[in-house]
Amino acid sequence: MPIPDFQTLMLPVLRHLAAHQMANAKLLPLVSDEFQLNDEERAQLLPKGKQKTIANRVYWALSYLGRAGLLTRVGRGVYEASERGRQVLQQPPDRITINFLRQFPEFRSLRPNDRYADATSDKSVITESAVVDAIATPDERIAAAKAEMDVALREEMLRLVLERPPEFFERLVVQLLQAMGYGDSNADAGLNLGRSGDGGVDGVIKEDRLGLDLIYIQAKRYTDAAVPPAQIQAFAGALNMQRANKGVFITTTRFSVAARQAASQMHGMRIVLIDGDELTRLMLTHDVGVRRDQEIVLKKIDLDFFEQDEVS
Repeated sequence: MPIPDFQTLMLPVLRHLAAHQMANAKLLPLVSDEFQLNDEERAQLLPKGKQKTIANRVYWALSYLGRAGLLTRVGRGVYEASERGRQVLQQPPDRITINFLRQFPEFRSLRPNDRYADATSDKSVITESAVVDAIATPDERIAAAKAEMDVALREEMLRLVLERPPEFFERLVVQLLQAMGYGDSNADAGLNLGRSGDGGVDGVIKEDRLGLDLIYIQAKRYTDAAVPPAQIQAFAGALNMQRANKGVFITTTRFSVAARQAASQMHGMRIVLIDGDELTRLMLTHDVGVRRDQEIVLKKIDLDFFEQDEVS
């Protein structure tokens, strides 16, 4: 039988995860068996890609179910049905579709999560209707699909960052600034100085290749709480102790309004704030923690070729 699309997969996937929490690797053969896929169908790859088609569709089924709050991630690549998901299964629909998921508020905006609610003007926010709108041009659909995939990727990046120890996050922010052009490729271009929770400076990086100026870093790996103004003021105090006037404060969550005001009102120093939304956007832009998977080349008519004068 044909490989089922990801919407067809959502209800079976949810049922399996309600029975047992399991890793994606264990879920794949169960779903393949349920739909009686043969060896050729199980091995089929995406066009110009290395990922198996069924694995890709299960991935998107998991992604959509997670955004609607029907399942939760309990470990690296391990999922289980949430309480909401179990309630849905008490009176299940014939098929879980995108339209069915729209009843859940969390799903109406394809944002990684609501911890970034203070940045709703970000153009990366896309609605599901923009993706599936049949009246959109092919160019618009391609752009919307790319944006949707980027949102899912950034969500996964942030989850992985939160699963790693605090020291990993400190190294990450130094590597990100290096990828953005600060410092150089030498080992001492970006140095980790402290430990998370020390209230001081977590890292320092050269602003230029010669090291004529330094940028100090504070990295706070929070899960839900907004960074308060007291943290900004403590960082400013640490900068004063270093006789520095440039700092970057990076967090996995968001900054409170008061914290942003505190940073903007510092005299004699500049503190740049990077929240979780901006962090993952920068990581994606500068290829930190990601690798290129596939490239699609779009072609258009060469009018010069068709309008050139005939050669006698």
